[in-house]
Amino acid sequence: MKKVSSWHIGVAGEAFAAAQFARYGIDVSVQYGANQPEYDLIATRGDKMLKVSVKGSQDGGWGLTQNYKKGCDYHEAIDKWLAAHGKKTIFCLVQFQNVADDQLPRMYLATPSEIAQALHDSRAGETVLRENHVWGERASAAGTIDKLPEEWLFTEERARQMFDTYA
Repeated sequence: MKKVSSWHIGVAGEAFAAAQFARYGIDVSVQYGANQPEYDLIATRGDKMLKVSVKGSQDGGWGLTQNYKKGCDYHEAIDKWLAAHGKKTIFCLVQFQNVADDQLPRMYLATPSEIAQALHDSRAGETVLRENHVWGERASAAGTIDKLPEEWLFTEERARQMFDTYA
C-alpha cells in the first residue's frame, strides 16, 4: 500500500473498524470524520454500549500520548492520557503497514488501561505504541522487542469479551 495522508488513514481505519464490528453482528453508529473527541464509533450489542476510539496507522505504531508529554516524563504522560478516557471507551488499532491493497488491515481491540500498561512496559520511554518493534543496537533498549499481545487481535471472541467486561 502506498503512503497516503493521515486523514485518509483515519477515515479508512474507521471504515474497517465499523465493518468488522458489523461483521460480528454488532450495531455501529459512526461519527463522521476522523479524530473525533474521545471516540469515533458507538458499538452496541443488545443493551450494552461501548465508545470506540479508532486509530489508524501506516508506519507500525500509534502516537497516543505525545499531547500529554509537556512538562512531565513519559510515564506521567501515559497516566494523564489514561485519565482522559472513560470506562466505556475502548480502542480499535488499525494497521496498514505492509498490507497489500487487496488485503484487510491488521486490527486490535484494547482498553485504555491495557494500552497504558503496554506503554509503561515498553523498553524505551516513548509516546508511541508499537505493533512489533525490534530495538536497534543504538537504542537504549537495544536487542529487545515491543509487540502487541496476540489476545488484542480483533476477533469475534475479543469483541464479545469487551462487551461482557466493559459495556
